[in-house]
Amino acid sequence: MISAFRKLHEFGCFVMPNPWDEGSARLLEQLGFKALATTSSGFAWSKGKPDNGVSLEDVLTHLRAMARIVGVPINADFEGGFATAPEDVGANVARAVSTGIAGLSIEDSSGDSSSPLFDFELSVARVRAARQALDASASGIVLTGRSEGFIVGRPDLAETIRRLTAYADAGADCLFAPGLRSMSDITAVVSAVAPKPVNVLVSSDFTTVPQLQAIGVRRISVGGALARLATTVFLEAAREIAERGTFTSLNQTMPFADLNERFR
Repeated sequence: MISAFRKLHEFGCFVMPNPWDEGSARLLEQLGFKALATTSSGFAWSKGKPDNGVSLEDVLTHLRAMARIVGVPINADFEGGFATAPEDVGANVARAVSTGIAGLSIEDSSGDSSSPLFDFELSVARVRAARQALDASASGIVLTGRSEGFIVGRPDLAETIRRLTAYADAGADCLFAPGLRSMSDITAVVSAVAPKPVNVLVSSDFTTVPQLQAIGVRRISVGGALARLATTVFLEAAREIAERGTFTSLNQTMPFADLNERFR
């Protein structure tokens, strides 16, 4: 599974959508996607918690379940490694290795609104610690280094590129800056870290797979967007029942027998 995931990063461009539970993972696999990725937000919402509100133990259990339920590689949204200190990030990454995942990402957001990114040197050290833990496991798991500036209120392209290139030098196999929406910004990132592959988050209709492939993007994910879409439709239907006492939204659903058959 891990070798297959690595090969996906070698050429072309693939979409790696983000299921939030075992059922959504099975449905996406049936559509022919070659790899899937977890979503921290989608999983947290399914547990009745906000994004980044679940524990390391919950996530490890979730990763085991997701890796078992499908026959395609799973990339783990491992948030910030569930620790600050590099040695603790490394220890947690070592624990994730045994879950059956084929890849994981480490991000540099701190959770502190006054200083939303970890300091540069600390951020690099955290990626390096994750790399060392994966190397020690001899697992071949793909490491993605994420810089979160564009989604935490620090949309600085030069700083994002500085961080991503440093993460590449620290051993990240793939680079990812969620929140980029300008094709020129994405192109700049792809060029800066080449030949290492770049993941682009597409959570709204601002581009297409062919457009991203044309500028050299290797991997596309959708984050929590599918979970948000499913929850939006659910709430709209429930709101109709609660506020109007009607059930017209339920006419849009897939027949029970058709959906049930997909899980046999």
